[in-house]
Formats: sequence, structure tokens, C-alpha cells
Amino acid sequence: MNYLNKSITELHNLLINKEVTSEELIKEALTKSHEVNAKYNAFVTILDNAKPTEITDDLLSGIPFGIKDNYSTKDILSTGSSNTLNNYVPFFDATAVANLKKHNAVPVNKTAMDEFGLGGTGTTAHTGIIKNPWDPTRMCAGSSAGSACAVASGVYPYALGSDTGDSIRKPAAYCGIVGYKPTYGMISRYGLFPFASSLDHCGVLTRNVTDAAIVVDEMKSKDDKDMTSWDSSNINLYKNLTKDIKNKKVCYIKEICDINNYPNANQELKKHLDNFYQTLEKLKEIGVEVKEESVDKTLLNALASVYVVISCAEATSNLSNLTGIVFGPRKDSTNIFETMKKHRTEGFSPLIKRRFIIGSYVLQSENQERYFRNAQRVRRLLVDEWLKLFTKYDAIILPVSTGPAKKLDQNETIKNEENTILEEHLQIGNFGGFPSITIPNGFINNLPVGINITGNRYNDQTVLNIAYALEQQMNYQNQIAREINN
Repeated sequence: MNYLNKSITELHNLLINKEVTSEELIKEALTKSHEVNAKYNAFVTILDNAKPTEITDDLLSGIPFGIKDNYSTKDILSTGSSNTLNNYVPFFDATAVANLKKHNAVPVNKTAMDEFGLGGTGTTAHTGIIKNPWDPTRMCAGSSAGSACAVASGVYPYALGSDTGDSIRKPAAYCGIVGYKPTYGMISRYGLFPFASSLDHCGVLTRNVTDAAIVVDEMKSKDDKDMTSWDSSNINLYKNLTKDIKNKKVCYIKEICDINNYPNANQELKKHLDNFYQTLEKLKEIGVEVKEESVDKTLLNALASVYVVISCAEATSNLSNLTGIVFGPRKDSTNIFETMKKHRTEGFSPLIKRRFIIGSYVLQSENQERYFRNAQRVRRLLVDEWLKLFTKYDAIILPVSTGPAKKLDQNETIKNEENTILEEHLQIGNFGGFPSITIPNGFINNLPVGINITGNRYNDQTVLNIAYALEQQMNYQNQIAREINN
């Protein structure tokens, strides 16, 4: 029997009633891990020695889960999917991981990702390309590709991810599951390998909104080791989850959602936006007020460039300690400079090296004002636009991407400028530290697509409640990927 296709609450009840044991769940998760890895390349490490834990009133006790490979895990290989850390075994757990272990959750694997999170395709992991379980010729998006693939494949009900631009929410959409990043600082980033510190969020991928609430309740905490974390002990997302959202107000952005803004739209995009507007009608049916709003398109057009400048600058700084001297395999050389050069040249993928070059360039003293400082100013303008909307609305609802998962042989460096805003708008959730969740929103050509709900900082409960209520109006929760070629 397949148990791990079930939700967390279903599994907990089975465990409490002794209809299944933690040991049986772990065995099933490990068997599935090896099967999924062979087909889709979702993992860096599979923990075949994982042990069962005591079953308690904690909903997560005894249940297997996955950890993205940029979370530090004590005595377990943690590579960030990079050759520069291919032998790194930390001596401590990330706070988020430690919090889950306190509730007797059982890690069974480390999931593959774009190298250090610096990618959006799932194609730059040092262990190889991560394939989409709905169609292996397509990408999962990134960087939390392995986590999304594993959850969608039914390896376990949840896996940890991180989100710097859309790295939880877009893979969730492409894999037909739920991806949730809470307000910045709700979950401690201590022990998460840093990419861009002002943008990085810890979060989770699940197959329904309820499970996302349960997991984040147990991951979150104020942490003296992370000065950006805050006390959310008075927030109980799972306990206060409700589908009664009458009189809530949401808006969508005309410049992002209007098909007339895409004169060369293909059939996938047209169907995707049709799905979106049909879903807005479902919200209206349950008493939500839905309005269209407009944002300066010139400002929106700057979004992708602002993200590249800020994220690359912060990544260059954060990852400057990867010299081959303290961490990772040390190269044979005659001096320290040659050691660093060999380590970085041979260890990093071409994509990450390009991003480091961009980051170094925009941080040079003669370039900072023109690029980095201006990017920060435009970031502020974008966040202010969203904050203005949050004075009138409880959330902003938007389609994710331009449709279903892209083919792996499509070059991500060649983008249709006409569609850039639709592909990149989730980054505003990182610019502002806003809580943001993606849930499934139907299918196009038998492939899943997603819809995103973002709210103001600290209003996580409202965001989850809207997502939960909407999820009840559709039939896509708890779905397991089915290869369309089968």
C-alpha cells in the first residue's frame, strides 16, 4: 500500500492508531527515493540509515521528509549541489531542521537544486539535471527543483526549500503542488547557505495548504543566531486555518494579466490566463471582492534587471569564502592564489561564474552608484507599489509564469521580453519580504500550472486562508504526478 501519497494529518492518524509504523513509512520513502532518483535525478544524498522516531501528539512525528541540500545538516553531506562543497559534512543542523527534529520528524534525503540556489531551471546541480515527474523532457524550475520533484512524486508529504526570487513557488507550479514562503524572518535562516541575504527565505513544498501551515508552524522560531528572525509564537497557522474568507479583498495587476499585453501570445499563455480569470470567478462565488489594479509598466519592466543586480552582488559577497582552503576539496597547487583559482574555475558551473562576474562588476566602486544603488532604489519603488495595494487589499493574486513547465532544451538565456514581467513578478515577494504561496490551478496539455497569492508582511494567516479557501473550490490538492507519456 502507498501511504506517503497521503497528507500529514492522515499519516499522523494512521500512526497514532498503529495502522502503520514510522519504520514502514521510512522504508517506503527510501524505496521511492531510489526509484525517483533513477528516473528524475532528484537527490544528492539518500539516507538509507534513517531511523524511526517516537510517535507523539506532534503531527510530524515519525513522518519522513526531504531537506534541500543548501540546509546545513549535522553529520550529513551538504553540498548546495556544488562541486566546491562535494565533500562538506557540517557539524550542526540549520535551525529550521533542528526545529523539525524536535518534533520527531524524520529526514530521509537531501534534495538536489540549482548550484547554491543561483538558477531557475534545476539544470545546474553538480549531480545533473533534475527532471519534471509529469514530463521528464521538461524542467521543474529552480532552485528547489529536487524538493518539488520529490513531493510531487509522492516520496513524502513535504520537503524543505528556499526562495530567493521564486525558487519554491515556481517549482511548485511546474510540479502541480503547493509552495509557501512565509514572511521574511519568520523562519530562521541560520544554517541555510546564503545566496542573497536580503532576499533569501526558508519555506516548504507540500501537496496541500494545510500541510504547508503545519510544517511552517514547526519550522518557525525566533533565533538569536539570525538577527532578522522575529517572534511569531503568537501565530498558529494550522489552528487558525479557515475557508471563511467572505468580505476579503484581493486584486490582480492589469499589466501582468491582460492578454492584450501579449500580442504574440501562444495558446498555452492564452489558456493559462483563461484559467486564471476562471479562478477569480471562483473567489467571487465564495464572497471575495476581486478588483483590477494598474502599476506603471516601466517600473515593472525594471524588475528582472533589479533582481539580477542585487542578487548577484549579494551572492558574490556571501560566497566569497568558497576558496578551496577552508571548505571543499583542495586543489594541488604551488601557492594559495593558485589554489583559489583552481577551486573556483574547476568547481563552479558556468552560470554561477557569470553571476559572480556580474556581482563583482556592480560592486566595484566606480559602478556601485549606477548599478547597485540604483537597483536598490528601484527595489524600494516596487515594494512601495505593493504596499500601497496592501492598504486596500488583503492580497494580490496573479498567475505563475507563462504556462506549464518549459522544455529542458529551451535556453533560459533567450527570453521573450514581452513575457518577462509575467515570468519574474514573484521576485517582488522577496524584495518586500512578503508571505507568498503558490497552489495548483489546473492543467494545460495535461501539465500543471499554478496561481500565486501574496500578502503584506506578517499577514501570513490571511494569505494561507485565501489559498486554503480557494483550494477547496478546486480538485487539485494532494495530486501525485502522472507522466503524460505513460
